[in-house]
Amino acid sequence: MHRDQLIALISDKLKLIRTEKQFTQDQMSDLLGLSKKTLVQIEKGRIQAGWTTTVTTCALFRESSILQHELGGDPLEVVDLIANHGTLQPKEKTMGGYIWWKNISEHSGYRLQQNAISNHYRILDTNNYRLLSSFDEEIAKEAWAKTLQNP
Repeated sequence: MHRDQLIALISDKLKLIRTEKQFTQDQMSDLLGLSKKTLVQIEKGRIQAGWTTTVTTCALFRESSILQHELGGDPLEVVDLIANHGTLQPKEKTMGGYIWWKNISEHSGYRLQQNAISNHYRILDTNNYRLLSSFDEEIAKEAWAKTLQNP
């Protein structure tokens, strides 16, 4: 997924996210720092949200079932990947990938997984900590090979 794709997705789903959380347009526009007119334009598909609005929406509505379903899990992970040009190496605890993830490879409790929705890859250690996330399959597979050599 690229920045423009995420912006388009958030723009398209903004009204659903707002109604899921039972916010009025006034409340939502205030929360996102937009004018109500701009919010209406986005919701009607006349304009797209900007990057800042997209990131803010992902951060403030991180627990939205709509966002999680559309992005295959944590929206902020996708934002981080895009903002960091496709690769992250934080040690962050995950839920283990039982819903939106398929195991590509597994060895000694370590797993290389691919997200079924956003298609990005990640490596988890034996305690479900994320060792790497990347949209780039080659980077993920190189890191996986290194992980197998030095678990």
